[in-house]
Amino acid sequence: MAPMFLKIGGFLISILLLFSSPTCFKNALAFSSTASTTSTTMHTNNWAVLVCTSRFWFNYRHMANTLSLYRTVKRLGIPDERIILMLADDMACNSRNKYPAQVFNNENHRLNLYGDNAEVDYRGYEVTVENFLRVLTGRHENAVPRSKRLLSDEGSHILLYMTGHGGDEFLKFQDSEELQSHDLADAVKQMKEKRRFKELLIMVDTCQAATLFSQLQSPGVLAIGSSKKGENSYSHHLDSDVGVSVVDRFTYYTLAFFERLNIYDNASLSSLFNSYNPNL
Repeated sequence: MAPMFLKIGGFLISILLLFSSPTCFKNALAFSSTASTTSTTMHTNNWAVLVCTSRFWFNYRHMANTLSLYRTVKRLGIPDERIILMLADDMACNSRNKYPAQVFNNENHRLNLYGDNAEVDYRGYEVTVENFLRVLTGRHENAVPRSKRLLSDEGSHILLYMTGHGGDEFLKFQDSEELQSHDLADAVKQMKEKRRFKELLIMVDTCQAATLFSQLQSPGVLAIGSSKKGENSYSHHLDSDVGVSVVDRFTYYTLAFFERLNIYDNASLSSLFNSYNPNL
């Protein structure tokens, strides 16, 4: 199925819909098929897999992107035991960091994303393509603790967010290996066959993000990317004090929408798209 494209905030967002019926967010981050009525149902079986694939200080924004989503999904009701957080580098402890043990996504430095309660499940060189695919498919070695496993089931609603550097049908991990589009499609197919989700929302903030979805065929999946084939995904702003860009544009505008919500709100995907200002 070919993706659709929307002009958002000065860049193109690609959307691949594989749902058999219309879909909306429930209680901010849970999502399910909708009926023709206006009534809503509280969903509690919600999970998130949040992945930063980049190392090195100049990729600070990718860690900030991921920690921003981590903070948001927790605030909107998904507990740590249902979040798998994968960070390829630790910018908070980098010797170049002027603010030790702190990570910011805005130049005003009002919010430390790292904080005192960030539970990182996969850190540094643990963030590999193999471990990522094992998390999705549940094919772990026996020694892997439950805290590092996605213990979802056939009734689960899962958010998969990935950020880093990508290209035509690939996303780089650690600048040393690549997740290919067919790897992602095969993992999602296995997840569906093993009844590991009811609905899966994939969000990718990287260059040529839409191409990572080209092989997806499994039902119950919605994929959103920050750019289409041949396009770059850009940072939002530079923090001159930190010395690098601290957040990407697609993630910045997505966060701006979620920050207006609380755990009891119902928000549709169309309202998310409408929240973007194409004149920015």
